[in-house]
Amino acid sequence: MSAAKVKMRQKKLRNQPASVQFVSSPVREEGSPHPNGGGGDGPSDKDPLTVRKKSSHQQTGWVRGHQKDGGVYADKMPQYITAGVFARARAAEVRAMLKAVTKTTGSCHVFGALPKHMRRRAMSHNTKRLPCRLREMANKMREKCLQGSFKKKAHSKNKSRKARRRHGNMLLEFNRRQRKNVWLETHIWHAKRFHMVKKWGYCLGDRPTLKCYRPCYRAMSSHCLLQDLSYYCCLELQGEEDKLLDCLSQLTSKETGPTFAQRLCLSGQRQGSVVLYRAGQFPSQALGPVTFLWRPRSLGSVHRQMWTWVHPTLKQDILSEFLSVCQCHEAVVPLPMPYGTRTEAISTKDSEPKPDGAPEIKQAPGTKRKQSQKDASGPPPKKIFGDGTRSPDTPVTWKSNSTGILINDLTMEIVRYRLIGPQSHSVLADALEAATNCDDMSKSQPSCLWWPDHCKDEHKMKLHQQQTDVFHLLKGIYSTAELPPGTVLGLTVDDPRLNIPAKRVKALPCVKETQEVDDDKRKALSLGGVPEHCCQSFLWEQSVRNNVTEKKISEQDLNRMRSEVLVPGSRLSPIPPQCRVPILLVQQPGKQEGHEMNSWGVGWDLLLPKGWGMAFWIPLVYRGVRIGGLKMSLTHSQNKGVPHFPNDYPDCPAGARFQEDQESELLEKFKRRPPAKRTNYIKHGCLAPFCCPWQQLAEEWDVIGSDGEDKKGDIQAKSTSRGDTAIQSEIMSHHEVPATKLQTHFTVLRNRKSLRLLSSWCRPTSCKGQRLYCVKETLPLDHAAKMSFQASHGMTLVWVRLSLLLKGKPDPHAMVCVPTADDLKLLNQGPVSSGPQEPPHKDLLKSTIKHSKKGAKKRASDNSKSKDTPSASDQKTTTFEKPQSSSPASDFVLGVWPNPLPSVTSHCSRLTLGWVTQADFSLSAGSGEALGFVSVTGLIHTLISQPLEHRGMVLLRNPMSLQYRFAKINIEV
Repeated sequence: MSAAKVKMRQKKLRNQPASVQFVSSPVREEGSPHPNGGGGDGPSDKDPLTVRKKSSHQQTGWVRGHQKDGGVYADKMPQYITAGVFARARAAEVRAMLKAVTKTTGSCHVFGALPKHMRRRAMSHNTKRLPCRLREMANKMREKCLQGSFKKKAHSKNKSRKARRRHGNMLLEFNRRQRKNVWLETHIWHAKRFHMVKKWGYCLGDRPTLKCYRPCYRAMSSHCLLQDLSYYCCLELQGEEDKLLDCLSQLTSKETGPTFAQRLCLSGQRQGSVVLYRAGQFPSQALGPVTFLWRPRSLGSVHRQMWTWVHPTLKQDILSEFLSVCQCHEAVVPLPMPYGTRTEAISTKDSEPKPDGAPEIKQAPGTKRKQSQKDASGPPPKKIFGDGTRSPDTPVTWKSNSTGILINDLTMEIVRYRLIGPQSHSVLADALEAATNCDDMSKSQPSCLWWPDHCKDEHKMKLHQQQTDVFHLLKGIYSTAELPPGTVLGLTVDDPRLNIPAKRVKALPCVKETQEVDDDKRKALSLGGVPEHCCQSFLWEQSVRNNVTEKKISEQDLNRMRSEVLVPGSRLSPIPPQCRVPILLVQQPGKQEGHEMNSWGVGWDLLLPKGWGMAFWIPLVYRGVRIGGLKMSLTHSQNKGVPHFPNDYPDCPAGARFQEDQESELLEKFKRRPPAKRTNYIKHGCLAPFCCPWQQLAEEWDVIGSDGEDKKGDIQAKSTSRGDTAIQSEIMSHHEVPATKLQTHFTVLRNRKSLRLLSSWCRPTSCKGQRLYCVKETLPLDHAAKMSFQASHGMTLVWVRLSLLLKGKPDPHAMVCVPTADDLKLLNQGPVSSGPQEPPHKDLLKSTIKHSKKGAKKRASDNSKSKDTPSASDQKTTTFEKPQSSSPASDFVLGVWPNPLPSVTSHCSRLTLGWVTQADFSLSAGSGEALGFVSVTGLIHTLISQPLEHRGMVLLRNPMSLQYRFAKINIEV
């Protein structure tokens, strides 16, 4: 038989049983029982008519058809039948027959009953082309399909594209799609140009579809990068200043830096940032970082107002802590209002009260809920701004009866844009213009707008003029970094849509305007910042925010007004009174830690009322800025050398959740690869390629530090000389170790005094090691200093920056290790040596899994043989045994260490200090740089044992490599 015929025959019989007899070989021994349960005095196995000869292509099982060798089965019947074996044999045949009958091999249509040469495509439309015996069945199937298609069409009832593209229907569809993930006001703009991701309850832009990594870096370094940070949650606190500070002081510590009571921040001139902890739990139980902004004081008033911006993953934790310390247990549910409240998410048709006795309109089954234009009793729904997806019964305000503190949830009520780059002020000065005064006619007439009423007050107009003068001074500075960090400026501007350029231009500082600015005023602005009274803004008032959002001119009306001007393209004159918007400008400091790249990444934050997001976004884009997403935020943090939330906050609940999600995501991605294409991390000596076990690292170094140097040497010697038996016992040890003492959770060192001392011990240098900086006289590093520092910071991690001395690009989850004395000698050889290598490890887990699988297969085959050939005692009664439970090795993943992990510090030939959380090739430094955490105890042990000329040198090794790279460790304060 040819190979093609064999393949066709196998395809036809792929669903048929290969064998239905309980026999392993057709040849039977003399006296053995018959495969069908019979036996007796048949002919011997030497008789050629009794025993069927084995065929060349199939040695065991049942062979269909006649064979070439002419073998036949015995004609004589057995003398007796064993009931159990005979019943099992017949049951197997019945199951095989039922399986072959019930499972179809092809299509279930009538045409499948015809041979291929008789099938025609026209039979699907005209059943008369079928044979008479199949027409009736085909007609029934056709009627059934028609009924199903009719029901399907009645169920959908989709409108035409023209109807779907109507403004009201599009808004209803957009609101429906925001039920699970909220959209920002710039969502549609981002969705056309970015890869969108669903995170933290929002739909956010992750990275552009264009390849613009380097252009975005150049924009942050030399021009401007724009980001939408409106997904950050804003919490407002109101109350007396003393009571607010007393409550908030329980969540902070002065050891970490300025708190809520910092003088310039308290006056409203600066924006502050602080890491919050649970009340009275410092330095453990950290919550996360927040930024805050105080409203400037009013004359003769002790009532203060403060905004805090928190990450979406921190909102619930920090809000509950605020409610606890402020004793705000009474929740106030907002009442439905015509505009400006979250009840706008409900459509007009659903929110209107129905009169008594009115018949309820029932929805036809199988139809979609869409508003009908003919039956609409009210106006079409407006565009929903803010968090419109929140239920109207959700409380957004909490009040304390004892302290009088009021907490408001302003999530999605304030639009926040971030401009990063030294020319951010040039972009703002070109795109924004200070609001012009209203004419006399508008002042004399009563108006429902907020700006004409403010123009009547001379004190407010005088303040507006002073703020305008300060804003004009921004055109005279060369870089945004010249201003004090965190400077705040309040301002009222005209609608930026009025002066949008005809085509995209790049905003640059004007030399002529720079020369016209007074040097004394510019120096005063650079040294002292914005005066306190100029930090005031009408954006703090909720009534003004609601009025500005409600009275905003639509794009349609604005275009109609533009078409009516005499000179096409000229600016509207006079400017409509609705085109005045209160804003807040907040300067964002760049890199402040360390001695390199000072003020890199400086910029401005632009705060707007809701509903005006796109009105400011498009004019900023037309000034030549680059747009960044979540990926660029991470790159911005890496170049600044600061922790990025929640990636680099392992001691916070949000950071722990992020690490768990990241581990599961990377592990699933690893499992999706073919086993032959996976990296064997066990052979590379990498215990945790997808996560960083910080708790185990801190505990092991705490034990090493308490036992002294001898213990560390013993552990390192043990790790290099232990045998295969010890490693195999570590692999198969899956029992929990009983805790002998209360477990203490690790902490992250944020004490500024301790960080300065630790930084001086590391001998801070530049990333390449060319320059040495003058460090003040500090406590020398000796045994006494080490013991005192270790006693106060036992299970503590510290944030470090690692700069590679030679080539190499570090990867996330790379290991930071301690170099030996022989490794440090390689540094004297110059750039020839790139570093030592880790000897390959043995993967005993792979052999263990293979042996366990072979053992399971062998046990399964033994069980099947014992069932097929029962003993004499089992001939009367047949019993079935349950299969044995699978071994724990079946749950292992090849190439990855199972939990619980062995010792993370002494697993490799070099002791492990910590791991890397962020790593990439730094375009600013021109070499590979990494950011991560190391153990404070392990770092002190390393520094005190190293010579002075090599102090602060560590080894870096990627998870997929055996090559160590020399790196310089820096702690920037």
